[in-house]
Amino acid sequence: MEKIKILVVDDEALMRKLVKDFLVKKDYDVIEAENGEVALDKFYEDSSISLIILDVMMPKLNGWEVCKEIRTTSKVPIIMLTAKSTEADELLGFELGVDEYIAKPFSPRILSARVDAILRRSNKLTGEDLLSIGGIEINRVAHLVTIDGANVELSYKEFELLTFFMENEGIALSREKILNHVWNYDYFGDARTIDTHVKKLRSKMGDKGSYIKTIWGMGYKFEVE
Repeated sequence: MEKIKILVVDDEALMRKLVKDFLVKKDYDVIEAENGEVALDKFYEDSSISLIILDVMMPKLNGWEVCKEIRTTSKVPIIMLTAKSTEADELLGFELGVDEYIAKPFSPRILSARVDAILRRSNKLTGEDLLSIGGIEINRVAHLVTIDGANVELSYKEFELLTFFMENEGIALSREKILNHVWNYDYFGDARTIDTHVKKLRSKMGDKGSYIKTIWGMGYKFEVE
């Protein structure tokens, strides 16, 4: 069986080695890039790359620029690494389509766990492959969403969030439960991350964005009117 390929992008050789060593132990095939330009070259050369671990502060092209460029052609999951852990930076990352955000210094075990979780979720085929409620249809295999027959472009996290809501139709979900399921158990970020994603998801869903109802002081509930 062919190994899953992960592109690790960081201008610090020691950091790349640290990340690579942990991932290789988990039987991943790791490709390295020392700056943003090399990262883009390697990504476009190899269509089988399944995930990117991307540092923010790099010469030539920084992580934000690389992420923005990749998102014009691909929805490959991206984990962003940064020494800057402000809320503004984190929200910028999610706006650009980052799937996970990890502040340095970090535990390689935590990074490895998040890699496992993202890849597990992106390839899962549990239950029915098609989920359809109220004119919204999710194809888990093709990772596609249609609303009233029209394709809707969602980021990886938005797709996971909508799937989780629809799987729990009519059930009030706390922000903690949503974080645990969609962002994984070891996510230490602010719950406002959920609110940001819900706002974007609602806007992309048009009129059907009203299906996602806010439960004040708790979280959200997906309910077809």
